[in-house]
Amino acid sequence: MIDYLILGGGSAGCVLAARLSEDADKTVCLVEAGRDISQANMPAAVRSRYPGRAYLDTSNIWQKLQARMSASSTAPRRYEQARLLGGGSAINALMANRGAPADYDEWEALGAKGWSWSACLPFFRKLETDCDFGGELHGTAGPVRVQRAAWERISPFVRAVLGTLDARGHVRRDDQNGPWEDGTFIGSIAVSEAGERIPTSVCYLDDTVRKRPNLTIRTGRVVERVLFEGKRAVGASVIGGDGARELLRAARVIVCAGAIHSPALLMRSGIGPADDLAALGIDVVADRAGVGANLMEHPSIAVSAFLPRSARTPFPDEHHEQAIVRFSSGLPGTVPGDMHGAILSRSGWHSVGYRLGTIFFWVNKSYSRGRVKLTSANPHDEPAVDFNMLSDSRDIDRLKLALRFGAKTLGDPMMAAHRDTLFPSSYSPRVASVAVPGTWNALQRGALSGLLDIAGPLRGWLVRRVVTQGVTLRELLADDEALTQFVTRSVGGTWHPVGTCRMGAADDPLAVCDSHGAVYGVEGLNVCDASLMPTIPCANTNLPTVMVAERIGDLLRRE
Repeated sequence: MIDYLILGGGSAGCVLAARLSEDADKTVCLVEAGRDISQANMPAAVRSRYPGRAYLDTSNIWQKLQARMSASSTAPRRYEQARLLGGGSAINALMANRGAPADYDEWEALGAKGWSWSACLPFFRKLETDCDFGGELHGTAGPVRVQRAAWERISPFVRAVLGTLDARGHVRRDDQNGPWEDGTFIGSIAVSEAGERIPTSVCYLDDTVRKRPNLTIRTGRVVERVLFEGKRAVGASVIGGDGARELLRAARVIVCAGAIHSPALLMRSGIGPADDLAALGIDVVADRAGVGANLMEHPSIAVSAFLPRSARTPFPDEHHEQAIVRFSSGLPGTVPGDMHGAILSRSGWHSVGYRLGTIFFWVNKSYSRGRVKLTSANPHDEPAVDFNMLSDSRDIDRLKLALRFGAKTLGDPMMAAHRDTLFPSSYSPRVASVAVPGTWNALQRGALSGLLDIAGPLRGWLVRRVVTQGVTLRELLADDEALTQFVTRSVGGTWHPVGTCRMGAADDPLAVCDSHGAVYGVEGLNVCDASLMPTIPCANTNLPTVMVAERIGDLLRRE
C-alpha cells in the first residue's frame, strides 16, 4: 500500500513528490505519462538557456491536444502542454515571477480559505534562491534559483525599447518580484548556476532525492482513472507503454495532471457534471458541476519589427524574454498592473526569429472563462478545450489597447535606428507550423531571412505579402472594426491554463476542492496544480504553481 500516489509529474507533481518523501515513514509513488528528465539525461533543447525549441519537439508534448481560443476562432489549434517529467518547467520560457499580492487575497475572498498573500509569501520564499535581491520578500535557500540577465547581455533592441518606454513615462524598476507597481523590469528567470534550465524534475528531484528508498518514480504510464471503494479513493489504474494495465493501491491519491488533464482525469473517474458523465457511460461518483469549468488563460497579441544588424543580439543563445513592461489599462472593472508586455530580443529559435524583435503582450488579469469537457472515457482521447477568450468585453478592449501601445512604442522616433518595418503578429497555427524543425521548413525560413536582409525599400511589401498576409498596422490602427476583427481572429494564449478544479467554500456548488485541495464529495483524493487557482494570477503561472505545490505539500504533511 502506497501512502501518497501522485498522478502527474509536472511542475507541481515533482515538488509534491520531493516534499512528501522527506518523511521517511511515508511511501510516495509518482506516476508520469511522459519520459524522465533528470540532470543527466536532459536533451540540449530542454537544457538550453534559450528555451525556444523545447516546446516544438512533439516528443515533449501531448501531440493530439488542441484548443479553441475564442468564439471567432475558425477551428481548434494545437495547444502545447508538456508530457515529460518536470512538465511545463521543462519546456516553458523560464520566467520566474509571482504576480500581484492582490491575486492571492482575491483567492481567499473567493472562498480559498488560508490562501491570502501573507499565507502564500512564505512558500514563495521557501521555493527560491534569489541571486540578486534579499529581504523579507525573497528566499535564499530554495531549489529554484532566480536571477536577472546582466545588462551587458541585454540586446541593443531591448535596451532601446526600455529607453523609449522610460521616456514615455514607464519607469525602470529593479525587481519584478518586489513591490507591485507599474514600470519596466529586467525579467526574473529560473536558471542553474551554469545558466541552464532547471525543471522541477531536476531542482526538486535531484540525485539525492531520487535515491530515497521511500520514493518511486514511474514514467511512461498513462493514468486511466482513479479507483474508488464507495466514496473513498483507493488508488489508480495506469496503462504502460505496452498497453498493460496496472492497479496501484494507495491511502491517498493526489491528481497533479495540470489544468487541462486534471479535470479530464476526475471526469473519467466519475467526478464532474453528472449529466455529461452519464452521457459518456461513466458511473457518477460525485456530481460536481465545477469540474472543467472556470478555465482561464492570458490572451495574447504582439507587435514585431524587423531588426537591422546592429540591433540584433550578439548572444544568440541568451534567454530571449529579456525585459518586461507592466502597465495598467485603467479601464473600468480592472486592477492595477493588469497588462504585461514581454520584450523579446528575438522572436523565434530560427533564422527568421533572430531578425525580429517583439513586444509580446498579454492581458495580465483576464476575466473570460472557458471549459474543458470530456470527449470519451478513453484515456488516450484528448478532452475538448474551449478557452472562450475575449468573451468578456474587458479582455478584448485591453488586447486592442495593447496592440496600440506596442505600435506607439516601437514606432516612436527614438526607436528609428533599432527597427525597420513594424507589423502585428501572434503565435498563429501558421507561425507554429513554420517553426517546426525540418528540412523543408529550414529552406523556407532561410530564403525568407535572406530576402528580408536584402529587400531594402521593398521590405514592407515583403512582410505584408509573406508574413502578415496583407494586414498592416496602419490599417488596423485607422479602423477600429478591422482592429477588433484582427484581435479576435488572431488572439493566442500564453500556455498558462488555470482554474478548472478550483478551490472554494463547501457551500459553493461550482467549487471542486477545499483549501487543502481535497475534492468535495469523496474521501482520500486531492488535487495539486494550477487547476486549483480560483482566478488567474498576474504572472507566468509556473512559479505560482510551484508555490501551490509547496503549500499543499505542507498542509498534507501537517495532516
